[in-house]
Amino acid sequence: MTGNSHAGLVIVNYGKNQLIEAANGEIYRCVARRGLPQIVCGDEVEWQLTGNHAGVIETLLPRRTVLLRADGNKGHRPLVSNIDQVIIEAALEPTLDYFLIDKYIVAAELANTEPLVVINKSDLIRPEDRDRIETLIREYNAIGYSTLLTSALENTGIEEFTNCLTNKTSILVGQSGVGKSSLIKRLLPERDITIGKLSDASGLGKHTTTSTTLYHLPRGGNLIDSPGVRDFHLGDVDDSELANGFREFQAYPGQCRFNDCRHLTEPGCAINTALADGGILERRMESYRRLLQPEKYNL
Repeated sequence: MTGNSHAGLVIVNYGKNQLIEAANGEIYRCVARRGLPQIVCGDEVEWQLTGNHAGVIETLLPRRTVLLRADGNKGHRPLVSNIDQVIIEAALEPTLDYFLIDKYIVAAELANTEPLVVINKSDLIRPEDRDRIETLIREYNAIGYSTLLTSALENTGIEEFTNCLTNKTSILVGQSGVGKSSLIKRLLPERDITIGKLSDASGLGKHTTTSTTLYHLPRGGNLIDSPGVRDFHLGDVDDSELANGFREFQAYPGQCRFNDCRHLTEPGCAINTALADGGILERRMESYRRLLQPEKYNL
């Protein structure tokens, strides 16, 4: 740190304004000095005081990890930083979107973070849906991904979920309507009080509840809550990078006939051979194809 600089953690990002938590727990509203990269929730920064609970961010400290998403122009922009885990929440209602789950898993893999798939609203799973959910869980577990069934209403899986979050920094993502808020209330019983403090500090009132926000968990660790989405886009990803986002592909390193194999129709493709033999799921392969050729699928 330089002379009058202080260490801080970005706990809410509003675009041009950020809420910074200082080492003593005080919250300051800051702006970033011109020329800095885009500041996001989870960033560690150095900042200087400029007024009453106001300041300017001078330096962005190195990030351990960065979760990226499309910027609307086929490029990428950071969504959050310095996370260990991406919690992908889904539910049968409004709809169980397999492709959206897979896109978040790929984003987590490319960010060198661990994905956790949480199927929420388990109290609404009807007997006729049980096989479908159990199959999904079994498939992801076989690939090597952790999964959980939760219900805030019946308190199902909450203890296991809490244990998965302890002493880690996680981001909770998912489709609008899957019950993220009710799940968070189970994990953070004093969340409304925290939101009130952040709203006061920001001067933006209820806008705080629609922004990506970092909360400290009672048992240790941090949970970043991001607004629900209708969809999530990765942006342009290099072919070899995209393949690295599919964990099951890594069981066949260097086995394709061509080094630049895209795993589509190339002869001698080990991935397609594994697909035909049942070693790779057709559903997962379809997700890979859709991400590799978005123009073909009008994505």
